[in-house]
Amino acid sequence: MRLVRWTPDDLVRRLDDVVAVYGEAMGYRTDLLEARRGYIATHVRRPGFRAVASLTSEGHLAGFGYGYLGASGQWWHDQVHRALDAPTRTRWLTHCFEVVELHVRPPAQGHGLGTGQLRALLGMAEGDTTLLSTPEADEQTSRAWRLYRRFGFVDVLRDFHFPGDERPFGVLGRNLPLEPPAS
Repeated sequence: MRLVRWTPDDLVRRLDDVVAVYGEAMGYRTDLLEARRGYIATHVRRPGFRAVASLTSEGHLAGFGYGYLGASGQWWHDQVHRALDAPTRTRWLTHCFEVVELHVRPPAQGHGLGTGQLRALLGMAEGDTTLLSTPEADEQTSRAWRLYRRFGFVDVLRDFHFPGDERPFGVLGRNLPLEPPAS
């Protein structure tokens, strides 16, 4: 397995694979995945875009992650902005790198791919803070929640409902830059 940095063109070229991994990891219906395809393709043009991918020795996509600088007028940013009070908005949304997607195919989970992807992505990120959202889950048993807590993410907003998704989400944040791993 190798972790590579992706350019916007790399991600667009592998968009079918990206959508497939996203669907497997999130358990979304096919109709939702088709809608996400268009969103993902437009995200690559956002300021501060950064992406990484985990590829098998055969070049198959095992996982990916990407993000960009959040700004007013972006759907996710605006949803979270409206839900926060003014001091919290200022603290977290000013010069913020949003981790938009971070996924690993379920059979490849539990082998450190998500950790490597998140470390690489945050290591390349611009911004003073970073935010992400993840479905609410038991923090003791959820791999995603355990990963984010290991990286020092704290609660910014809990039990939040994004339009179009019936599940509650947690919005988590941490300061940047990411400290290098201890040797």
